[in-house]
Amino acid sequence: MQRAAQHAVALTTRRCAGWGAAASWQQARGFAIGTDTGNDTHDDFKPKYKAEPASDAAEQIKRDIAANKVFIYMKGTPDAPQCGFSNMACRILDAYGLKYGSSNVLADAGIREGVKKFTDWPTIPQVFVKGEFIGGSDVLMEMHNSGEMAKLVESLETDAGKQ
Repeated sequence: MQRAAQHAVALTTRRCAGWGAAASWQQARGFAIGTDTGNDTHDDFKPKYKAEPASDAAEQIKRDIAANKVFIYMKGTPDAPQCGFSNMACRILDAYGLKYGSSNVLADAGIREGVKKFTDWPTIPQVFVKGEFIGGSDVLMEMHNSGEMAKLVESLETDAGKQ
């Protein structure tokens, strides 16, 4: 055990010892946690999340993926990803020079849950190309390693040239 951890255990043991033989650090911890679930909580500490209806989230998702050839639902933003998997997905898209839209699911719980239902895929990030759900960072990495990503990018460039 590391020295700091040993010190913390020793302090906790000494504090609990003064409460009697039956007391333990788990019991002491119970005082700090509390179990009161009454409604006497100040408004500043009450949950502020109100889920938007699933239909609203689905409509927003449809608009997002229709407005962008490539779109990613991720944790954070492309400039500041807040998850290693979201970071990897963005770096793969960036490596191919793709322009893509994004939505930070941490900023909108309705979209976060809605996109999981929309795709029936439980994890974030989620990448869409030409309105089709491709997958997450693991799928993008497989596509990159197999050369399939290069073909997909080429098809996007061909489509852009036709317009």
